[in-house]
Amino acid sequence: MERGVAYLIRTLEFILVALLAGMAIMVFSNVVLRYGFNSGLNISEEVSRYFFVWLTFIGAVLTFRENSHLGVETMVRLFGRRGRLVCMLLSNALILFCSAVLFWGTWKQMPINASMIAPVTGMPMIYIFGISFFTSVGIGLIALMRIVSVLTGTTTDAEIARFAGEYDHGTAEGRGE
Repeated sequence: MERGVAYLIRTLEFILVALLAGMAIMVFSNVVLRYGFNSGLNISEEVSRYFFVWLTFIGAVLTFRENSHLGVETMVRLFGRRGRLVCMLLSNALILFCSAVLFWGTWKQMPINASMIAPVTGMPMIYIFGISFFTSVGIGLIALMRIVSVLTGTTTDAEIARFAGEYDHGTAEGRGE
């Protein structure tokens, strides 16, 4: 199971690198074409924008997995183990709820986005906004696993320390590996 998760994480990281590289190449090429040859590629502006959206939403899942999102760690650090577990449970329950709302909202918007097309590429807009399905399911599953871990008492001290922001960013343990 852990091997599969590690493979999935590496694949997502590769996708993020590919999206960022694609964005950089398209924007740089467009700048060169505009200033050097007085022309440009309209498609590169639109696709680089879509790559940025996908990069952000895929990156949100990986960032959540590593407990790297913004948090109120100052307050959480004041608590002992039990208080930290309660905060972890409550925050992940709220995150699970927000993920469900994001999924439901994307589901309700899907017919509209599927019928609208992008102006330059002609791509259905669901390909752009549909990434919210991935993000809501990914973050929701991670939050659900954390809730189950707290409720079953299997949350480790290292996980609690990462939640409270008390870990070394440079170590493999701090990165969640």
